[in-house]
Amino acid sequence: MKIGILTSSRADYGIYLPLLEKLKVDSYFNLEIIAFGTHLSRNHGYTITEIERDTYSVIHRITSLISNDDEQAIATSYGLTTLKFADFWANNTYDLVFCLGDRFEMSAAVQAGIPFGVKFAHLHGGETTLGAIDNIYRHQITLISTLHFSATKIFKEKVSNLIETEENVFNVGSLSLDNLSSFEPVKKEVLFKNFGIPNDEFALVTFHPETVTSTKNIDYANAMRSALFEISKTINIVITMPNADTLGSVYRDEIIKLKNEMPNRVFLVENFGKKNYFSAMYFSKILIGNTSSGILEAASFGRYVVNVGNRQKGRLQSPNVFNVPFESSQISEAVSTALSKGDYHGENVYYKKGTADKIIKILKGFK
Repeated sequence: MKIGILTSSRADYGIYLPLLEKLKVDSYFNLEIIAFGTHLSRNHGYTITEIERDTYSVIHRITSLISNDDEQAIATSYGLTTLKFADFWANNTYDLVFCLGDRFEMSAAVQAGIPFGVKFAHLHGGETTLGAIDNIYRHQITLISTLHFSATKIFKEKVSNLIETEENVFNVGSLSLDNLSSFEPVKKEVLFKNFGIPNDEFALVTFHPETVTSTKNIDYANAMRSALFEISKTINIVITMPNADTLGSVYRDEIIKLKNEMPNRVFLVENFGKKNYFSAMYFSKILIGNTSSGILEAASFGRYVVNVGNRQKGRLQSPNVFNVPFESSQISEAVSTALSKGDYHGENVYYKKGTADKIIKILKGFK
């Protein structure tokens, strides 16, 4: 069975990994990686090198993003991605192509496959993120896809309602949580040395723009910097840099200002890679920001999360999440409260045992 894997960013590649490791060694499958988006962007860590280190027999590389990140640039990148993939689908055929999540460039690649009758398998459909335009892209991908692997029962029901059938819709859990019971973090001293982080307690921080309300992002980014400035007085801040979203550079600029203001308390990482990021989560005291990893994965590491703004609004949450608006004092107060609670010991609503194995079993029965 010839399988293509569409991966456009460090985030989706990390989620795919438990499945990729099994597909790669199973002779039933002929696996090809289709890398595009920020993987090929030197401004976002050029994470294609991470994929290359994992030694796949075939890695396709498709460059389609332009450097600016205003609304016109994002729309242009969408169109360019569609054009590039029109050529790609004309010359490459698969039994099934995996796509994941809700990125605009992922939507563009999938849209281009419609006239070619490409069969897509979508991971993480049915979810809701009201503070991000990605919500629209996710549903577009769902409507195009043939197979659906949702992370919870509720999301399975949403997908079924959207496509008006329960056929080929499966609740398998979140793939990124697969094998966490056997996860061994990178040694603390190695992680800190490799990324220039001092051996002290730290908060792990990731902020992205709220693309639905892009005109407010300047105010939001200022509130983020102000809050992190105060928080950094009591605990070190390790920030993973924003992805390629509309006005992501606004947040980057404020983060760099913060680093200049608190050079010995704030530390910036362009790209950890999955194992290093999970290790950083493991060693951190708390997560702060508006990224999906705080919603999906932090609970499995026993970490509380201060989730800021509306980007993740509507997404199912475990009890470890504190929700606050983009208001500096409320962010700081929520962080203090969360830190006082220590480790989180409750459930993760996204976890199901053996997600990758469930997907592979379904694939082998797919016609």
